[in-house]
Amino acid sequence: MKKFLLLTVASALVLGCMSTQAITTNTGIERGYIAVSTTANAELAPDVAEVSIAVQTYDNKSMQKATIQNKEISEKVIAELKAMINTANGDFIKTTDYNASPLYSYSGSKRSLDKYQVSNSVIVHTKSIDKLGAMIDKAIALGATNVNSLTFSVSNYENECNNLLGIASKRARYRADAVAKAVPTSITGIRSMDVSCSANNAVRTQYRMMKSNMMMDAGGAAPEAASTSIESGVVKIYANVNASYFVK
Repeated sequence: MKKFLLLTVASALVLGCMSTQAITTNTGIERGYIAVSTTANAELAPDVAEVSIAVQTYDNKSMQKATIQNKEISEKVIAELKAMINTANGDFIKTTDYNASPLYSYSGSKRSLDKYQVSNSVIVHTKSIDKLGAMIDKAIALGATNVNSLTFSVSNYENECNNLLGIASKRARYRADAVAKAVPTSITGIRSMDVSCSANNAVRTQYRMMKSNMMMDAGGAAPEAASTSIESGVVKIYANVNASYFVK
């Protein structure tokens, strides 16, 4: 009788292990799916620009003199630029870097002071793209020494991005349905979806200095100098969708 009970218990344990193993195997079966990638893009005229302008001054003997000179020039440049932007339309000017440091020259292992340098950099954020050339010219005329960068963008970027993502998502589903129909099978749901947006200038920004002595009128006189010509080009926005769909 004891042998029979032990045998029964042992059999139950073996069956229990086999049952548990079968459940684990069934839940581990991966469902079939279709993966697709789609894109959508648009070319837009930029309506926002940011230009970085810097004033650098030097003095061979005094950091204070270089600082005072930089302050005087920078104040004139910034005041004039502020008069040319429209703050009511979201335009602004902000300081991005200020640096004052000595510069050294080297002869072998010997170091000697060369001069003192002071640099003040600002960014002009404006929607008055048609005035960019005049802004740059005015800043340089007042003593600005560097135009370090110029970028263009669109103010409604988020809306454009969302619209393009909607188009790309519909294309992804349409493509997945076409593949499923050809197999044949049918889509039962979304397995995963990865989306992204990016923007870049398709046309490189150009600076063209129009010299008055190269533009003579019919009477041979030189007209008033034109502003630096800025070509803003277009901004391209790209939307990418990588999606996978469960099928049955």
